[in-house]
Amino acid sequence: MTEQNIYHERQSRQLCCLHALNNLFQAKQTYTKEELDDICTDLSPESWLNPHRSWIGWGNYDVNVLMRALSKRNCEAAWFDKRKDPACINLDVVFGFILNVPSDYKIGFVTLPLHRRHWIAVRKINDNYYNLDSKLSRPECIGNEVELLRFLRSQLNTNEREVFVILTNENVKENWLRDEEVAES
Repeated sequence: MTEQNIYHERQSRQLCCLHALNNLFQAKQTYTKEELDDICTDLSPESWLNPHRSWIGWGNYDVNVLMRALSKRNCEAAWFDKRKDPACINLDVVFGFILNVPSDYKIGFVTLPLHRRHWIAVRKINDNYYNLDSKLSRPECIGNEVELLRFLRSQLNTNEREVFVILTNENVKENWLRDEEVAES
């Protein structure tokens, strides 16, 4: 797969969770907005204003929706403890990463003082890792494992960013932390 063939959805409305999931799985409509909205309803069936998405229905899905959506495709997200060095991650069993980062809300050139969150997928494709952020005009090559670890360290350098390690169900039983890390626990 060449860089031109990497699937990359661009940001639309508040659907970054949807874009991150589709970019992670490298296929259009692996998930749909309707499917994520149904998950929101399943999570809070009695809620008039659903707490798992934007009240105007444009997305802005929370971590509960992400976790349920991944489980529907036989995957699981493990939260990474940012007090640890990403080098402890056994990259051989990792399907990909999803990051949750702060995001500015702008109207034109004016940045509003709203605190928002943004979902980003990172995935190994062929021999390189790619930042598949839907706000980018195209996938950004991070590079090999060394560059990936540098990227993850820079992302975790602030308290406002979270990293989720994405594992397939067949790899969940595998330890995604390297043996040295397990021995220290």
